[in-house]
Amino acid sequence: MSNSYEFKMYLIEHIEQALEQQEQLKALLLAADPDWQLVKKYLAISQVYAIKNKGQWIAEICVATVTDRADEAEIKNLSVDVAYQGQGLAKILIRHVIKAAAAQNIVRLWVKTGNSSLDQLALYQKMGFRLSHIEKDIFLDYPEAIYENGIRCLDQVVLVRSLISENV
Repeated sequence: MSNSYEFKMYLIEHIEQALEQQEQLKALLLAADPDWQLVKKYLAISQVYAIKNKGQWIAEICVATVTDRADEAEIKNLSVDVAYQGQGLAKILIRHVIKAAAAQNIVRLWVKTGNSSLDQLALYQKMGFRLSHIEKDIFLDYPEAIYENGIRCLDQVVLVRSLISENV
């Protein structure tokens, strides 16, 4: 497999068309967040960056400005197709979002993930995010219990990265 990827940004008017035509993009979004109604809500206020390889969506990241803070943003969704995991694509997407957010005068970038998402917690910390706090029992009442790494996902771990000193 070649490591040359086509990198494209889709704004909301394009992402709706892409979702209609590309079930694989929807599948990527759902791999990171199984609640399609929630995904649709934040897609309406988000920018989505996606990586294509040979015409196939292989990775995406979704970021939205925090509702009550125009100078803060949150990574809402990040997913890499299983066949392409471990190749640094998530890091490429996160770096791109950090650079784009800093250029838009965003001062803090937030991300929330489940307590059982050990790989994601490691990735975000490697990318300079720091633990902020834990929101307890966020996933307790999900219609179907989520298990990762043999751990039930109950709590949401909130991480933050300051962008004040980022060079763009």
